[in-house]
Amino acid sequence: MSLLEFLDYSGVAVFAATGALAASRKELDLIGFLFLAAVTGIGGGTLRDLILGQAPVFWVMRPTYVVVCVAMGVLVFFTAHLFESRYRLLVWLDAIGLSAYCVMGAAKGLAATASPTVAIVTGTMTAAFGGILRDILANEPSVLLRPEIYVTAALSGAALFTLSSEMGAPLWLASLAGAILAFGVRGGALAFGWTFPPYKARPGRHPDDVM
Repeated sequence: MSLLEFLDYSGVAVFAATGALAASRKELDLIGFLFLAAVTGIGGGTLRDLILGQAPVFWVMRPTYVVVCVAMGVLVFFTAHLFESRYRLLVWLDAIGLSAYCVMGAAKGLAATASPTVAIVTGTMTAAFGGILRDILANEPSVLLRPEIYVTAALSGAALFTLSSEMGAPLWLASLAGAILAFGVRGGALAFGWTFPPYKARPGRHPDDVM
């Protein structure tokens, strides 16, 4: 198994686990666990392949990815009760999945188009989309709308991987650097509450003051 395949399976497995954890928080049945695990695990990669025009998408070509999602859904169904804070586990596993998937998405984008810009975009979208889908379907507070840095972590990891690859770094080094940076940024945001300054609404002008 190559490094990129390992990152791909790792990202799918970890994201699938977060989907199943979201199902446990909603006290769904086993089918609900499997559905959320699959949607979260393969959602980001499906979007990536559709954008890149790669059909059939990756999990149709290799159904093993679906099997991984099912396995994680079943595993979490029988073990979720062992964890004191399933939401804390969810967001930290999500950070791990994000760090793996931003590199994988960028690598596939770069291989398909040779465009660093496309690579960074596909890396970011691959890493973020599955978690966003999970939260929408599970009616959880969206990771996208949480105050801590999220998408920026995926963007940073994808950008560093792409830059390192374009500068001729070995694949393992570029992948490791991108994944570590993404996890460091997202982990730091979770641990220390890193945020960007939010937009502050200002009162509009009175119609009589508009010339």
